[in-house]
Amino acid sequence: MSRKRKTSVKKSSRRQYTDEFKEEAVQLLLDGYTAPQVVDRLGISNVNVLYRWKQEQLEQSGPVASSLEAKVKDLEADLRRVERERDILKKALAIFGRNE
Repeated sequence: MSRKRKTSVKKSSRRQYTDEFKEEAVQLLLDGYTAPQVVDRLGISNVNVLYRWKQEQLEQSGPVASSLEAKVKDLEADLRRVERERDILKKALAIFGRNE
């Protein structure tokens, strides 16, 4: 006697996210959380999805949002430069302070 085995077919279903959820996820990214932090915190499949949502929202918001995003990137670069300068000055102060 031969028995037939039932084979289960796994359907791959995409998870659907609400627009509100996407907006909140992007807002976390804009608030300074890293993409991996947001993905882990919210259980999103990967960071590329988050970046796609961000790009879609920027496109919907128009040129004002794009110019604000560019301004934020410039300010972040300036902040990193100033932090490096501060660290160098702290080290110099520590070095010169030892000789006294």
